[in-house]
Amino acid sequence: MPQVPQTLDALAVRTWCGLALEALGRAREEIDAINVYPVADGDTGTNLYLTVESAAAAVEAVFAGYETVTGVVGPTGSAASGAVSTEVTGTGLPTLADAVRAMAHGALIGARGNSGTILAQLLRGMAQVLAADGEVDGAAGGETDGATDGESAHTDGQALRLALRQAADSAREAVAHPVEGTVLTVATAAAEAATGTEGDCGTVACAAYEGARAALMATPGQLAVLERAGVVDAGGRGLLAVLAALAETFTGESPGAGRVAGEVHTRVNGMDGVSGVDRVDGVGRVDVNGVCVDSRPGEEGPAFEVTYLLEAEDADVARLRARLDRLGNSLVVVGGDGLWNVHVHADDAGAAVEAGVEAGRPYRIRITHFGLGDAHTAGAAGRPPRERAQRAVVAVVPGEGLAGLYAEAGATTVLARPGEPPASGELVEAVRRAHAREVVLLPNDADLRHTAAAAAEQARTEGVRVALIPTRSAVQGIAALAVHEPERRFDEDVVAMTSAAGATRYAEVAVAERQSWTMAGICQAGDVLGLIDGDVAVIGSDITATAETVLDRMLAAGGEMVTLVLGDDAPGSIAAHLEARVRESYLAVDTVAYRGGRQGALLLIGVE
Repeated sequence: MPQVPQTLDALAVRTWCGLALEALGRAREEIDAINVYPVADGDTGTNLYLTVESAAAAVEAVFAGYETVTGVVGPTGSAASGAVSTEVTGTGLPTLADAVRAMAHGALIGARGNSGTILAQLLRGMAQVLAADGEVDGAAGGETDGATDGESAHTDGQALRLALRQAADSAREAVAHPVEGTVLTVATAAAEAATGTEGDCGTVACAAYEGARAALMATPGQLAVLERAGVVDAGGRGLLAVLAALAETFTGESPGAGRVAGEVHTRVNGMDGVSGVDRVDGVGRVDVNGVCVDSRPGEEGPAFEVTYLLEAEDADVARLRARLDRLGNSLVVVGGDGLWNVHVHADDAGAAVEAGVEAGRPYRIRITHFGLGDAHTAGAAGRPPRERAQRAVVAVVPGEGLAGLYAEAGATTVLARPGEPPASGELVEAVRRAHAREVVLLPNDADLRHTAAAAAEQARTEGVRVALIPTRSAVQGIAALAVHEPERRFDEDVVAMTSAAGATRYAEVAVAERQSWTMAGICQAGDVLGLIDGDVAVIGSDITATAETVLDRMLAAGGEMVTLVLGDDAPGSIAAHLEARVRESYLAVDTVAYRGGRQGALLLIGVE
């Protein structure tokens, strides 16, 4: 049996992350099944698991960085921070500050859904206390016990009490409109129980668990939607698993093992069962958990969930919060020190992303369309659980603007960041989020064909019928999506979409990064390249002139519709210039232009 940590140190953090990941892995399906508020489509447990997985991986990376230089005098690096030190590690172990900062950062960048975002802020709040220099400031939690040694103040029960209090407070501050009966309530109860407890870390952690457990059992009495469904709050249930792992870290035993073997039993409306699971068999997948929704019972919620990481200054984030609060609900913005995780439900997904663009640099953008008939309202639990949709479209898109455009058309999107193509696992996750029996997959990139094929095969093993249309550009995907009709037979719909994509020639205008041989000759770094159907056809020095030449060559073979997708760095007048060119020279050809955001290419062109 592994040695039980006696103090709160880096090894304890590592052990806690591992145990929490195991606990959430065991409870994931149970938590997924009981999520009915505000979006009853079932992956809160999965979101929490993925968030903790990212945190645990970051901690392991820090340990790996130290272990490779054990006992070596000279520069040593932290895998998480990239910092360089000239100290002798001696034991080959990171400091507590290294470990908790890595844990919080890993959770922040890997947070999924509403529940994961809140958990990331809880861990960040703890790290703010545990990684502080010198003695823990009693102002963080309003208590002191006379500790004078800075290190002991970071490793004993007092430090854990202060960290849990800071975690609960910072999470509540991150939520635009806190609602009681959610994970926020459970976190606050854990902090209050810990504050009133004297003793070592094990004693404090066990008290926090018991306080959270009692609060979780009371959540159905605080939210009518939970009471009607006969369940406790899913996010709170996940937090309880994380706190049980914290207690086990310092005691070697899961709290309450003698009573319920670590499971939470509840009796709601006269029904016995594990967290009310028996009452909600058949509840579909969940993208978010109702931590912060501000909808009232009976109101319909927004159509999209929008999440992204954001590099921005504090002042800009304050303005972003205000703007997003006007756009939608379920608003949570967590993070700090220039990096933030943003989560909101909104009807205008494009506006939510544009707000992030105005505030700073958004990336890892995820837009989920809840779908017509989704139970994503506070009053939805009174209706029958949502069945899988019959059909959905999953598309890879190269920019934020196109992500909003595709999502508004009903597609589930995966953002392909420049230089960071999505892995097959991301595509499989998007298929799961689409929550449909039949899925049309649009990779929109020739280099993603093998990745998309692997994802499609994996999804088929999970019982989803998947058709992969080999779109090579986002403009081909737009053409395919334009003729998509879910009411048609699946095969007929796939044939129509494939035909539309195949009938669309595609081009892009980009800037050469280095000297290269091309089909059009040798280009130099900084030259403007016009690529048609994937091959360089034009080398020029002016962006607008090169784009016009590319467009003329494409329309020489005929066409009825021109689609222009402008990147952020494209000249502001280029769309108007190309539209005028089409009107003057090509009768009966229509033109439509979209803003693509940071999409890599300056301009994408499609000709149908």
